Amino acid sequence: MNEKIPLKGVVLDAPDARELARFYCRLLGWELGDDEADWATAIGPDGSTKLSFQGEPAYQTPTWPSTAENQQMQLHLDFQVPDLESGHRRAIDAGARLMDFQPLPNVRIYADPVGHIFCFFV
Repeated sequence: MNEKIPLKGVVLDAPDARELARFYCRLLGWELGDDEADWATAIGPDGSTKLSFQGEPAYQTPTWPSTAENQQMQLHLDFQVPDLESGHRRAIDAGARLMDFQPLPNVRIYADPVGHIFCFFV
């Protein structure tokens, strides 16, 4: 099979799908798509990529860095920004939290309002 299958998006669980979708729209400057209680989407600038958010009442916040005793991070999101300082201000203004552990000089690691980890890099 030579057919290529494009990735169109990623789905993140959250206690409140709508609230988390709105956070990522503020953070990234994306448009809000679906806007339902248990399913919401943030649509990228060209429409080819989207982040979806699924309501999950039993959601548990992951730890960073990971520990064996706590919920481990299953994935994280990487976003390229023009510079880390303006990216940092944007993330904080949108409601993100800068993580204490920052292992690389050209990357900033944040948690979204429910604890999903994402990185800004140059």
